[in-house]
Amino acid sequence: MKIVYKPGTAEIIEKKSRFIADIAYVKTEDEANDFIAQIKKRLWDCRHNCSAFVLGENAAFTRCSDDGEPSGTAGRPILDAILGADVTNVCVVVSRYFGGTLLGTGGLVRAYGQAAKEGLNSCTLCERLTGSELTIEISYDLVGKVQYLAAAERLFETGSDFSEKVKLSYMIPADRLDYIINKFTELSCGKALLTVKDPVNYIVADGKIILI
Repeated sequence: MKIVYKPGTAEIIEKKSRFIADIAYVKTEDEANDFIAQIKKRLWDCRHNCSAFVLGENAAFTRCSDDGEPSGTAGRPILDAILGADVTNVCVVVSRYFGGTLLGTGGLVRAYGQAAKEGLNSCTLCERLTGSELTIEISYDLVGKVQYLAAAERLFETGSDFSEKVKLSYMIPADRLDYIINKFTELSCGKALLTVKDPVNYIVADGKIILI
């Protein structure tokens, strides 16, 4: 799934009603509720501040609120937009300023869903990955070969130490770890010392590894 790296906002107009979507990256239910409260405080004069949030692996925890709109016309469409975008650890609040014309249930569903989609589209989303940092300790004569292989496999270097022996560290996605270990072992004819750290969650953004 993806997460929000840079949050965004969007606004649509439907029959003179304004629908403003605000997006935030959240890790917990408390953080989501705090964000919803912040939006309600900021847009205190808004008629409705409807929301939804998704947390955890495979969207394990979800919540949504219609905040006074007819049941199922606001929170659920917002939640569906989040699930459709395959995003987790995110909270979306869509605030509505009434324009004087009733939209009906179908109109509300479309407007809240569209505002949420536009808001998510305004964000920078990154795929959430799980992997381990692999450190390979080698002699100097193998440095070029190891770096060539790392480049060919598009590995992200996370550190280097050139002292008596060379230590090069790379972040390896969980599903490629065994493969990469085998490649480095074959390349060094078993002479390399390989150390693997515990798995972590991370994203790749702006050309660097960011732990989350």
